[in-house]
Amino acid sequence: MKKSCPGRFAITPKITYNNPGMNWIIDFHTHAFPEELAERAMKALLQEGKKKSDVTAHLDGRVSSLLSSMDRNNIEKSIVCSIATKPSQFEPILAWSQKIRSDRLVPFPSVHPDDPDAMEKVSRIKGEGFKGIKFHPYYQNFSIDEKRLFPIYKRISAEGLIVLMHTGFDLAFERKRICDPEKIIRVIETFPDLKLVTSHLGAWEDWDEVERLLIGKNIYMEISYALDILDKGRARRMISAHPAEYMLFGTDSPWTGQDKTLSLLKGLELKADIEKKVLRENALTLLNSV
Repeated sequence: MKKSCPGRFAITPKITYNNPGMNWIIDFHTHAFPEELAERAMKALLQEGKKKSDVTAHLDGRVSSLLSSMDRNNIEKSIVCSIATKPSQFEPILAWSQKIRSDRLVPFPSVHPDDPDAMEKVSRIKGEGFKGIKFHPYYQNFSIDEKRLFPIYKRISAEGLIVLMHTGFDLAFERKRICDPEKIIRVIETFPDLKLVTSHLGAWEDWDEVERLLIGKNIYMEISYALDILDKGRARRMISAHPAEYMLFGTDSPWTGQDKTLSLLKGLELKADIEKKVLRENALTLLNSV
C-alpha cells in the first residue's frame, strides 16, 4: 500500500477528552465541508431539505465545529463522508480528504458511478491509504443494484475498502426505491466480500422492510438519524435482534447532534456488552480490517 507523508496533513488536533479513562466513541457517519465552502453548502442543503421536511442543522459544517463536538462528547474518531455529485468532484474531494485526515478524522472520499475512470479512482483511494468510500444513490442518481455498479463493487471488494452507502429514503428527495432492503440483499448476495455499511439502521424510514429482510443477517448497519424518529421500544428491539458485531454508532452530524444521538442510544438501555460494541469495538474492528 502506498504510504503518505504525515507532513502533508494540515490538521493534527490535540485530543482533549472530557472523561479520561473511558473507552472513546467512534462516529461512523458525519459530514463536513471545506472552510471556504461550508457556509454556502450548508445553506443550500438546508434550503433543499426544507422543501420536504423541517430539517435543521446542529453544527455549521466546518471541521473545527465537528472536532469541538467530538471533544464535548468523548468521540475519538469520526468518519467524514463526502459525496461526489459529478465525476469532476473526485479530485477536489480527494485533495480535501488528504488535507483533513488525522488520528481523529477518517475521511471517506467519493467516486461518481458515471466516472469512466471510476475503478482506477477506487484504487487511488486505497493507494492513498483511505479506509472507505461514500455513495449516496439519490445525490448520485443511481440504483444500488444496477449492473453498471457491479465492476465498481468488484474493484472495491478486491481493494478491501469499506463502502458507506446511504440506504432507505431521503428527506430531500421523492421516495424512489433505489436503495431499499431488497436491493441491499441483491448487492450483498452478488458481492459477499463487499464491506457494505448500510446507513440509518438499515434503510431510512423503510424499517418495516429492514425488519423483514435485514435484521438478523450479517449486514453492517449504523444508527444515524434513526433513533430520532423510531419508537424507543422498536429501536431497542431492532438493535438487540441484530448480530451484535454488525451494529455501528453514527450520527449524520451536522444534521443531528452527536450529543443527542448518544443520549438516545443510552436511553435504549441496551446490554452493556452490546453498547460497547456499537459505540466503538465494531467500528474499530471494521476500520482495522482495511
